[in-house]
Amino acid sequence: MARMFNDSSSLLAHLATRRSGKPRDMAAPGPDAAALRDIIALALRTPDHGKLAPWRIVTVAGDQREAFAALLKRAWVADNPGAAGMDLSALDQFAHQAPTLVVLLSTPVAGAKIPVWEQQMSAGAVGMNLLHAAHAHGFVASWLTGWAAFNPQVAAAFGARDGDQIVGYFFLGTASRDLDERPRPEYDEVVRAWEI
Repeated sequence: MARMFNDSSSLLAHLATRRSGKPRDMAAPGPDAAALRDIIALALRTPDHGKLAPWRIVTVAGDQREAFAALLKRAWVADNPGAAGMDLSALDQFAHQAPTLVVLLSTPVAGAKIPVWEQQMSAGAVGMNLLHAAHAHGFVASWLTGWAAFNPQVAAAFGARDGDQIVGYFFLGTASRDLDERPRPEYDEVVRAWEI
């Protein structure tokens, strides 16, 4: 019997069964505009020391995916001059997978008394909340990074300024196949009591 993932019968069940899906295995429907707004609004309810909101979210519409693919190709070729004329279909695939795409940026507030690391952690918390909120709405979601999350040309296209960076690409949709569990760390390997 297949294990049930993203069980929304209770918060505890959800947390115990939360599982990302692979964007390449996501099909329509994705969240409509109202559901996506709700998902993002929930994601913004995150720890934010100093109330700085040191993050920004950019939604990428379905009819913008070709422009996103072109951006990825330009940035890849700029970083890898020998790639011009090569097969860049993997970049097309990345740009077009899953029905819905959201880009999360870390935008630390320069000069704030809150350390940059804390502000970046807050952006990471928004990312986790995006996954939880999408799953709670009945969708499957995935958080991807890769070279395109660290490329300055790509980041600038999404409005990143000096000191900002892409936290990740969040793909949302409907699972087209059963989700698989992935290896998880053993509790006793990563948790210990403080000894004095």
